[in-house]
Amino acid sequence: MRVRLFLMGVLVVASTAACADQRICGSDEYPVKAVGNTTGAACVPEGEEPPAGYVKYPEGKVPERVGDEWDRYWSSVVVDEKGAVVSG
Repeated sequence: MRVRLFLMGVLVVASTAACADQRICGSDEYPVKAVGNTTGAACVPEGEEPPAGYVKYPEGKVPERVGDEWDRYWSSVVVDEKGAVVSG
């Protein structure tokens, strides 16, 4: 029983560590923020504009990895159609 619990704990730690290093988007994409809510985001192919209802992140404030500083920040604020923070 103890061995099983230990192995389950190891799997949880390993899966958590893998998520912490997970990229927000693929190598040929960039992340965009949904307008009007805290949770919406998407990935757009490089060279294309964001679809309607999404805006680019400001330069230097783009989330790159799941859980990084900017990923946490942008998941707590709402932006308007110009990308300006309107609430949090």
